[in-house]
Amino acid sequence: MEHYDLIVIGSGPAGRRAAIQAAKFGRSVLVVERGRRVGGVSVHTGTIPSKTLRETVLNLTGWRERGFYGRSYRVKQDISADDLMARLHKTLDHEVEVLEHQFARNKVDTIRGEARFVDTHVIEVLGEAGDVQAFKAARYVITVGTRPFRPDYVPFDGEFVVDSDEILELKELPRSIAVVGAGVIGVEYASIFSALDVHVTLVEPRNSMLDFLDKELVADFTHQLRDRGIALRFGAKVEKIEKHGPADCEITLEGGRCVRSNVILFAAGRMGATPSLNLDACGLEVDHRGRLRVDPVTFQTSVPHIYAAGDVIGFPSLASTSMEQGRIAACQALGEKAYDPPEYFPYGIYAVPEISTVGMTEEEIKERGIPYECGVARFRETSRGHIMGLETGMLKMIFSLKTRRLLGCHIVGEGRPNWCISARRS
Repeated sequence: MEHYDLIVIGSGPAGRRAAIQAAKFGRSVLVVERGRRVGGVSVHTGTIPSKTLRETVLNLTGWRERGFYGRSYRVKQDISADDLMARLHKTLDHEVEVLEHQFARNKVDTIRGEARFVDTHVIEVLGEAGDVQAFKAARYVITVGTRPFRPDYVPFDGEFVVDSDEILELKELPRSIAVVGAGVIGVEYASIFSALDVHVTLVEPRNSMLDFLDKELVADFTHQLRDRGIALRFGAKVEKIEKHGPADCEITLEGGRCVRSNVILFAAGRMGATPSLNLDACGLEVDHRGRLRVDPVTFQTSVPHIYAAGDVIGFPSLASTSMEQGRIAACQALGEKAYDPPEYFPYGIYAVPEISTVGMTEEEIKERGIPYECGVARFRETSRGHIMGLETGMLKMIFSLKTRRLLGCHIVGEGRPNWCISARRS
């Protein structure tokens, strides 16, 4: 039985950063990945694919230029699913090659297979050919990520009723799509398909979406979605989902209202990918969504030598935050110096248009009773916005009147990384 200082289960953003950080401390590290290639959900079905799809859509449709040339403007008239997949596969191959090189350069061992705990310090890895190998480690970091939530009442078929992993395998672009769930994933795909001129209906049982964002930002974003023809069905609980035939699907909402579409994307939540880990053997428990509870500062679980990071511990479930969590978890697990997680992580939502936020929202500032003032810059009022042909988008900065400190910065619109500079100059 081979022994390691640290075993990382999962090679997504949190896992890769945890492993490489531990290797840089001179520790022996093993990464276990059950997928065909390293990278986890982020590389193969999550962050990288959806963001690549977004950029491909915006480039091929000429969406960014329509402010100048009109809504009928197209770079490519007939866009197919193959057009979208060509760039996607090239990008994924590159990401995997980079990651494999990083592991090799830092002398991180990797093994492909499904890990399960035998006891608190030993795991077994089941290979694709049925072979089983045992490994022992002083410390563990669990970064297995999540999988789509697939309730029994949804008739998934992988073609017309799909989850957020299967949406990347569509053989043809639909004329209409209904997206159930207005979380980050649902909003991103709804806006991407809208940019392809696919008719989109977004269904959300709550009366609002993206509640962790500043409400003024959400209001501006919601207006942009409605203005583009996306039908928003807020406060609408799903009673039934049916497939009547090829490209003929129907959602029945509470109250009797129906939504018909060619394709239904069910994106209402994700589950921790923990069932196969046999966590009972090491004394860990998960919540109703299969997620692990950790200390928010150290990322230590209830078992002292086992840590967890990334999507498997829940909100915010973003690649950028998962990377930092993985680094900190590795440092804490190995007894090395680690900085505390920032109070506010920056969030990026790659919808069309993009959303970025860091710091407190206006609502949080009001709750704390802090005297404040807001500064708002509309993209259409800046030279850069006019040059880009943008009619929408905004930058909002919130300052403390007492200390003059910046408390929060929130942006919605295209080309968001450059807007702080542009707004400051204007």
